[in-house]
Amino acid sequence: MDFEKIFQDNKEESLHGRYITLDKIEPLLKKFNKNNNLDIIGKSVAGKPIYSYTIGTGKTKILLWSQMHGNEGTTTKALFDLLNVLNAETELAADLKSKFTFLAIPMLNPDGAEKYTRINANGVDLNRDFQDLTQPESRLLRGLYDDFKPDYCYNLHDQRTIFAAGAINKPATVSFLAPSFNEAREVSEVRIKAMDVIVAMNTTLQSFIPGQVGRFDDAFNLNCVGDTFTYLGSPTILFEAGHYQEDYQREMTRKFIFIALVSGLKYIYENDIVLNETEKYFNIPQNKPVFYDLIYKNIKIFYDNKQIITNFAIQFTEVLNEGKIEFVAFIVEIGELTQNFGHFEYDAKGASYSDGQDNIPKLGQKAEFYLSEKVKIVNGLPNV
Repeated sequence: MDFEKIFQDNKEESLHGRYITLDKIEPLLKKFNKNNNLDIIGKSVAGKPIYSYTIGTGKTKILLWSQMHGNEGTTTKALFDLLNVLNAETELAADLKSKFTFLAIPMLNPDGAEKYTRINANGVDLNRDFQDLTQPESRLLRGLYDDFKPDYCYNLHDQRTIFAAGAINKPATVSFLAPSFNEAREVSEVRIKAMDVIVAMNTTLQSFIPGQVGRFDDAFNLNCVGDTFTYLGSPTILFEAGHYQEDYQREMTRKFIFIALVSGLKYIYENDIVLNETEKYFNIPQNKPVFYDLIYKNIKIFYDNKQIITNFAIQFTEVLNEGKIEFVAFIVEIGELTQNFGHFEYDAKGASYSDGQDNIPKLGQKAEFYLSEKVKIVNGLPNV
């Protein structure tokens, strides 16, 4: 299967970048509504419609939801790329629709999406609300789950740039998890089904991003939706869209999530039995938070009348400004950083640090400075 071509043929060009909101996806959903298979299942705290979209007639039912966290739109882009596949007049579309019935909630948290926040309009993390069900968005997803009775659940998220696929100098571009259903993290047939699909997706992705697939921590928390649905008996797969080299808009990551989705579906309909790929699943390296966005090494500073050579790390904060996401760089760590990597690293080779103030880098300050008065650093990057 030519995954690259399938992606290019079906990429939803109207969705791009990090800021994905309800007004951007509503026209696409209405375009797909050819057979009255688009529903408004309820409203958000702020009164925005929450949509579900159903397609396919197959016996295997898959429930997918994206943007439970409003500032995690990469998987929403990939989900619409998949919906383009399903709405195309192709053999692949016919095959998938004959084997699966898909029920998608493309944006569970439209209020958070508009404000570019993880939480909903009441300040609640929906992914910690699946026992108390205090929020309307949580209750809508749980109600849909109870009615649909899915064979698989796909929980679609983004993760931060800090994660590596193990303790190595490679980002975790895509990470997966088959959530636990108890404190002991036991492996049941329900989890094995999810693990088998993850192993198949990882095998495919290694051809595209070798060494850049991670496994998310499986610590049990029944307040989380994935743990709840696994506990209730539904194989659940957490997708985490992470960083790819120089891809802060996550357009490359979007492609790899799409490839994972398609290859996983292909695996499910070709394998009716549980293969128990548990060992291969646990061999996927676990995510490690060892990355910073930028690291500056061998910087000369003067502190306490002493000359010191040090290193410091910089992390971007994502800020919504007039409908666009800006990446603002702040100094977040100073020290040896021997166990860390930077997506961008700069060896100053003993150049002196100056910032027009007291010429000592401080935690929490914006990354605007000079190196030996020759190299100007603007928003964390050399201005060359």
